[in-house]
Amino acid sequence: MTDEEIHAAAQALLAAEDAGRQIGLLSVQHPGMTMDEAYAVQAALMTAKSVAGRKVIGWKIGLTSKAMQDALKIDTPDSGVLFDDMVFESGGVVPEGRFIQPRVEAEIAFVMKAPLEGNVTREQVVAATDFVCPSLEILDTRIFRADPSSGKTRVIVDTIADNAANAGIVLGNQRHDPRLVDLRWAGAIVARDGEVEETGLGAGVLNDPVMGIVWLAKRMGVYGQSIKPGQVILSGSFIRPVECPPGSHVEADFGAFGHVEVSFA
Repeated sequence: MTDEEIHAAAQALLAAEDAGRQIGLLSVQHPGMTMDEAYAVQAALMTAKSVAGRKVIGWKIGLTSKAMQDALKIDTPDSGVLFDDMVFESGGVVPEGRFIQPRVEAEIAFVMKAPLEGNVTREQVVAATDFVCPSLEILDTRIFRADPSSGKTRVIVDTIADNAANAGIVLGNQRHDPRLVDLRWAGAIVARDGEVEETGLGAGVLNDPVMGIVWLAKRMGVYGQSIKPGQVILSGSFIRPVECPPGSHVEADFGAFGHVEVSFA
């Protein structure tokens, strides 16, 4: 892709978000689009949002489970950017029309107290973490999940360019020292409107949610980025996405680890 095509793709995604409508698959418009080009589109999105006054507050990691990787025929996670206007309070309500096709995933969030960059160890990630807490990630897609004409489904480059499908975050109020919790066994029962939809354990994220942060620091180093103190990192979902049509209420019961919930008007 040329610089002009990357800029145009980013602008199309921004317009889709503003208008609440979806655009066609970038992988169809740009056959052979690479992951580097997809991250370049994402970076252009980040620049445009920053110029518009949005503040980067962290990062998300996606596609960490084997099931989701198999579905997209990939063998690597992806990542996206968290902005200050994506934050919702636990127990809060997402306004009607805020998102196009919202879905929710349960994750363990890391809040950092020290920077991380490049090749880091598990021990360095834990030492750099202020606390971990239960969270929900709200997903949305500004790109069609499937091409209306051909039926071709999204691939990894579509997801990356679309900010890894990120749309919002909901953090629980409980805080835990990552050195004192086995995050592989931290899991959740996720219910929508009182009915259990999904259950899972932290081990579903690369066998250890901390390893998601290890992966992210290395990936960011390739693109000249780094994790900064105070940032929130969503380590990756250990459940399949739960659809959230208007009127939905989603609760994630993490047991002793905590609780987080959100409603959709």
